[in-house]
Amino acid sequence: MLSNKEAQIPNNLLSFAQKSPNLSAGIICANHDSSMESAKKSVELNLIEPIFIGDKNAINEKADKINWDISSYTIIHSSTDIEAATIGAELAKDNKIKIMIKGNLHTDVLMRTYLKKDFGLIEGKRLSHIWHMTIEKDDKPLFITDGALNVAPRIDVKMHILKNVINFANQINIAKPRVAILSGTEDPIDSMPSSTEAKELMERAQEENINAYVHGPLAFDNAVSPDAASIKNISSEVAGKADILLVPNLETGNSLSKIMVYFMSACAAGFIVGGKVPVVVTSRADSSASRIASIAAAVIATQ
Repeated sequence: MLSNKEAQIPNNLLSFAQKSPNLSAGIICANHDSSMESAKKSVELNLIEPIFIGDKNAINEKADKINWDISSYTIIHSSTDIEAATIGAELAKDNKIKIMIKGNLHTDVLMRTYLKKDFGLIEGKRLSHIWHMTIEKDDKPLFITDGALNVAPRIDVKMHILKNVINFANQINIAKPRVAILSGTEDPIDSMPSSTEAKELMERAQEENINAYVHGPLAFDNAVSPDAASIKNISSEVAGKADILLVPNLETGNSLSKIMVYFMSACAAGFIVGGKVPVVVTSRADSSASRIASIAAAVIATQ
């Protein structure tokens, strides 16, 4: 059942990202094979100008391993993960980097540092994670949020998640995205709290006149399949044609994205927005295509 097809970097991310070429990017704990490989390819695609942070000798060894001369780039030595994350946050604070890319350290170490008030990287919003999912190079994307950062967000946090993803959709020329707020049913019922929360979130979005079509609750099939929506007599701008799936919790989003990756060979471009600089927090198991696409998406998020 697992797919053996190679994931493909979507053309839309590359074309939009290359409008802001060679963006300064801090690679935190860069002494990591796949991080160095994706950084090299991103440089070749004119996406980033890297600043390497971490053990200097190990970084040079990784670069030599892939025949990459990095002598013209800045390397900032650090002895520990926390020190590297702190250096990255300082660079972001001082506007010396525009995106942060996670290397060989745990996400929680990087994000705990990012959230420290001393650095002023949170600008009145809530951080959230977005997945831009595609199968083929020219696919229209399907967004999944939040499946990697906010575990069980409250309604007010979901409003931030909603606004963050709509803003990114606008940045890739989806002027009025269709947002499905997922639950296990299309009818709000008290025994399924995510369904009643979805209805409340939809109503809040309507009250705030958010520039998107928002419908909730919707079960997954009714969100993405016109046939399923028609059979159940669900008629709206969103039912059966969602651009964005706003999930009830991290487990749902995480599972859905990984099902697409492992069963469909989807390219999952994942990144965190809502702060001063976007953060790329790819997994060690992510494909090269997903890593580069994630960097491209983060570049776009700065525009």
